[in-house]
Amino acid sequence: MDIRNLPACIQDIVLAAQDTDPGPAEPLDYHQLRGRIEAARMTLPPLYRDEVLVPFLRILDKLGAQGFADVLLRDPKREREAGLLIDAAHTILQNGENYQLVATDAFEEVVSDLYDGFLSAEDRRNVKPPDRGIIPPLVKWGNPQFGPYTWPVDVTRSVLGMGAGVVSLPPAHARVGLLAWSALGHEVGGHDILHADDGLPEELASAVNEHLQAGKLASLGNYWSERIDETASDVLGILNMGPAAGMGLIGYFRGLNLAFHGEGRLRNGGRASDPHPADILRGFLAAYAVSRLRFDHAAEWSQVILDEVRRDVVPEELVLAGKKVDPEDARRSAELVAEVIVSSKLNALEGHSLGSIQTWRNSDEEKVQEMRRLLVSGLGALPDAVTEGIYAAHLVAAGVTAALAAEADVRRIFDRMIRLLKQMHDRNPSWGPLFIRHRSDVAPHFLYPYPRRRV
Repeated sequence: MDIRNLPACIQDIVLAAQDTDPGPAEPLDYHQLRGRIEAARMTLPPLYRDEVLVPFLRILDKLGAQGFADVLLRDPKREREAGLLIDAAHTILQNGENYQLVATDAFEEVVSDLYDGFLSAEDRRNVKPPDRGIIPPLVKWGNPQFGPYTWPVDVTRSVLGMGAGVVSLPPAHARVGLLAWSALGHEVGGHDILHADDGLPEELASAVNEHLQAGKLASLGNYWSERIDETASDVLGILNMGPAAGMGLIGYFRGLNLAFHGEGRLRNGGRASDPHPADILRGFLAAYAVSRLRFDHAAEWSQVILDEVRRDVVPEELVLAGKKVDPEDARRSAELVAEVIVSSKLNALEGHSLGSIQTWRNSDEEKVQEMRRLLVSGLGALPDAVTEGIYAAHLVAAGVTAALAAEADVRRIFDRMIRLLKQMHDRNPSWGPLFIRHRSDVAPHFLYPYPRRRV
């Protein structure tokens, strides 16, 4: 649990946050856009052609040139329908036209893995398929002023008829800002998972509120439950990526605050209008979510995160939605919220808990350690024997923890992580010519564990 290089990782985030590269220009010419989308058809796997490209072309045809122009005029800031339409176009175009080819494939591999980890047939035994969206989101780069964000599948389906969500990162993160990649667990393992099952966010909000009321923290119960989408997404990110997601969240927030506000610590206050819990609460939540993971060093990692969060507590600034809160109440509420989100048996999941579908185990930590050695040593391509059972989440977790260790070269580790993720993507059968929804769905079931024969 060496995090002595955290200051360097924070500076790496500052560099990314101050980079204003907007990415590819918006495709504003209707006829050119339609031609470019059609030209990209065969660069997508069959599932994405059917679930994303064809529905998108159908919407373009329905709009026509005048309707397309009207949508853009109605949303000049690209925060609503025009933002969704342009972002959906970018997911197809950036893939088809090889924008940031290596980093884009690396990005897609992480997103696919995080989605797969919760929705694949292997991990979702005895739980019905999701109500919406059973293929991973597509990715794009752009909108640096928005930071990482997602259009969940319930939005893309209802507006554009697409069967996959959209996940975006600022273009700078193709080159710098390693800790931001741990935030993908929040966006994909969180928002996109929550919105794939009808009633799941509402059920979690109700459970959180009831639990905190029983713990005599009713006002905080309201505060957390009103922000359940962001709250549960933080926890789901940790269930999918382990303690690296929790530690990465703290470093990422500190870096953003240093870049934009000149002070590299977690914010203690939370406005009533902010859909996110205050940074300090999210830090406490991360610590206690990690404590509920199923690996031997969960308690130690939880304490490391908790110690970092406590360094940033400023009692007089701890004001949530206009109400001053005692730091101990804030900490205790986060502990209860983590317990509810990880362990509650939910009707939306046929009586299963989120933590029973996805969690972090000793086997995951072992894979992270193996990947860390590859990242630090700088060896060549990933051999097949190494990648068996190892997924993109393990590699990102390895990148984060390796970069946090004393005297680590953050940029070198980041570059190496991107290249290895690209190699993983090139081997992902979901991006081949067959209709394969999740990489882990393609696995034989053996009668007996035969030993491997030497060739």
